[in-house]
Amino acid sequence: MNIGRPDTLAPAFRPSLGSHFRPMARPGGGVYGGSVLSSAVRSFLAEPPAPDPPARVWRDWVLLSAITISAVLETIFREDLVWRPTGLVVCLGLAPTLLWRRTHPLLVTAIAFGVITLVDTAARLFADEPTAILLSTAFVLMLPYSLLRWGSGREAAIGMGLILGIQVVTEAAAGNFGDLILGVALFSLSAALGASIRYRTGARLREREQITLREREQLARELHDAVAHHVSAIAIRAQAGRALAATRPAAAVEALEVIEDAASRTLTELRAIVGALRDGDEADLEPQRGVADIARLAGTTDGPRVDVELSGDLDGLRPMVGAAIYRIAQESITNAVRHARHATLIAVRVSGEDDCVRLVVRDDGEATAVAPAGYGLAGMNERAALLGGTLEAGRSSGRGWTVTAVLPRNGA
Repeated sequence: MNIGRPDTLAPAFRPSLGSHFRPMARPGGGVYGGSVLSSAVRSFLAEPPAPDPPARVWRDWVLLSAITISAVLETIFREDLVWRPTGLVVCLGLAPTLLWRRTHPLLVTAIAFGVITLVDTAARLFADEPTAILLSTAFVLMLPYSLLRWGSGREAAIGMGLILGIQVVTEAAAGNFGDLILGVALFSLSAALGASIRYRTGARLREREQITLREREQLARELHDAVAHHVSAIAIRAQAGRALAATRPAAAVEALEVIEDAASRTLTELRAIVGALRDGDEADLEPQRGVADIARLAGTTDGPRVDVELSGDLDGLRPMVGAAIYRIAQESITNAVRHARHATLIAVRVSGEDDCVRLVVRDDGEATAVAPAGYGLAGMNERAALLGGTLEAGRSSGRGWTVTAVLPRNGA
C-alpha cells in the first residue's frame, strides 16, 4: 500500500521473537517458555480499553484543519498525482474519522486502511503511474498509536494484524521490501509510543490510588488515636460519676462537666477528620500536635496519674516526627487507662538524642500476659515503621506495661 507515491512508507508491525527467544528448561522436564509466552499473550488480549478516553478536544479540530489545507494544496500543486478528485475525496473523507480514534480505534483503523488499500490497488491496476493517494493521508500513522493507547488488547492485536496483513499483500507480494522495512520501523514506533504513554498513565493512576489508600489509613489512625482517647476518659468519668452520685452529688456534677468538655473536644476532632474526607471546601483543621503538646495529656484522664517529662534536644524535629511521638504517647496512655488494672502512675518520658527521639511510656498496674487487643498497637507500629523507627511493647521487669518508641529525628 502506498501513501502518496510508490516508494512511500507503508505500515507493518511484526514483533520478532525468533532467535531472541529461548525457552527455559523445567527441572522435571519440559520448558517454561511456552507457558510464560502464552500467559503473556492471554494477559495482553484480556487488557481492557483505557478508561475515560476523551471524545474530542480542540487539538482534533486543529489537526483536521491542517489536513484539509494540506490536501487541497497538494491536489493543486502536485504534478505526478493521478485521479486528483479521487485522492482529495479519499483524504478529506477519511480525515474526520480521526475524531473517533480514541473511542473506536479498531473501527477507524479498519475504515482508513481498507479504503486506502482499495484506492491504491485500483491505481496499481488501472493507472500507468500508481500514485492516487495524497501524502496528506499519512495521518494514518496516528492509528497504531491510538490502538495501543486507547484500545483493548484484542482491538490492538486485531488492528495491528490488519495492518500487517495489508502490508504483506500490497508490498511484500509486490517485492517492495524497502517499503516493508521502513513501514515496520515507523508504525512500530507509533505503536510503541502509544503503549509507553498508556503504561505511564496507568502507573500514575496506580500511584494516586496508593496515595489515597495511605491517606485513608492515616485518617483512620487519627480517628482512633484522637477520639478513642477522649471516649475512654468520658467512660471513666461516667463510671465515677455514677458511683458518686448518691453520696457526693457535687463530685458527680464535676464528672459531668469533665464529660461535657471531653465530648466537645471529641466532636471537634471528629468534624475535622470527617471534613478532610469531604469533597469541596477544605476542613478547618487545628494545628498538628507535637512533642510540646504531650504535657497536656497529663490532665486528660481521671484514673492513674500521668507524669510527663521532656528532656534533651527536642527542637527542630520534623512535624511528622513530633506528631507521631504525640500520637504514640496518647495511645499508650489510653491503653494503660483501659487495661492496666490498679495502676496509680503512668510515666511518660521523651528524650531527644543526637540522631533520634526516644519515647518510653510505663505504668505500674498489674502486668498483663498479652498485648491489649484492638487497633492501637497496630497503629503505633505503623506510625513508627513509616518514619523508619521501631516500637516495642511488653511487660515491664516489675509491674505494669512498657511501650518504647525510637524514631529518627528527620524521619525516613
